[in-house]
Formats: sequence, C-alpha cells, structure tokens
Amino acid sequence: MPRVKAFDETETLKKAMELFWKNGYHATSIQDLVNHLGINRASIYDTYGGKKELFDKAFALYRQINTNKTAQFLNNQDSIKKGFRLLFDMAIEETISDIDKKGCFVVNTAAELIPGDHEIKDVIRGNHDAMEETFYEFLLKGEKEGEIPPGKDLHAIATMIFTLFNGLRIIAKVQSNPEKLKASVDAALKLLD
Repeated sequence: MPRVKAFDETETLKKAMELFWKNGYHATSIQDLVNHLGINRASIYDTYGGKKELFDKAFALYRQINTNKTAQFLNNQDSIKKGFRLLFDMAIEETISDIDKKGCFVVNTAAELIPGDHEIKDVIRGNHDAMEETFYEFLLKGEKEGEIPPGKDLHAIATMIFTLFNGLRIIAKVQSNPEKLKASVDAALKLLD
C-alpha cells in the first residue's frame, strides 16, 4: 500500500524557496531543509529528488511568481512613467524593510552560481529575457499611447530599466536611504521624456 504524503507539496516548496533565497544554495544543507520544512530526508528525496532538484523547483517557483507579479502590476497601470515609479518604489521599500536583506533571489543566485553552473546560467538568461520583454512591452504601450515620444530605442531602455531594477535590489540591501535610491530612478526615468 503506497504511503500518503502528510505535507502540502506546494507549501513545502514555498518554504524551501524562502530558505534558499535567504541562505543561498551552498549554505543550505539537507539538514537545514529537514529542519525548516518539517519533513524527513526520505520525503525530500522521494518528492523532489534531492537538494539540487528541490532548489531548481523552488527557484522556478520564485521566477514564475516574480515575473507574473511584475507583468500583472504593469498591465494594471494607466501611466507608464508612474507605473515604473511605483514598481521601483515598491522594490526599494520591500528590500529595505526586509530584515533578512534577501534582495532578489535571481540576482543572488547569479552571483553565487555563475560562473560554473552553465545550466543555471541559461535559466537566468531566460528570466532576464522574459523580464526585459515585459518592460519593453510596457514601454511600447507608452509609445503607442503618446506618453513616450516616438523614436526612442525602447529595447535599450528596457535593458537599462532591467539593469537598474536589479541593481537597486542589491544596493538597497546596504543603502537604507530610500530617497537616495529613488533619485537614481528619477534620473533614469527622464529618458522617457
């Protein structure tokens, strides 16, 4: 008779995501996962395949949540400039107020595992492309609606916004002055005038 799992796989995956996000891949041991998730080693291996497979699934969940949340937020904005401003303000506030100073799981993983892990490099490149495309589509909407003057290199601006967005998530881990961070966003958003 097969054993019935006594835990919610989705909730457990979310807990694993939080732990890997906070500690990183290498600093998170299987015993840390057992303790944090409240399930035994056998359940981790049987359900997820092991530490690497659990990390990959947790990392995929983070990317899915983050990409969907960003796209949905931008799609609900009436103004391109105000929408980007609000997105940056939320990211700055979220990072500054996080007592663990986790920043962005994707950026942390890139810094920890690249170079060396070619598989994760491809995954992160895919995330980069998806986020840049989200920003580009939002900029294109602004151009079509007349909020952004025609003729700007929207692909280059999308790349710059993506770079700034990720950079601020790193800097906000150590810079607790939100006004200083927001001033850099104001300077960047002037490109949309």
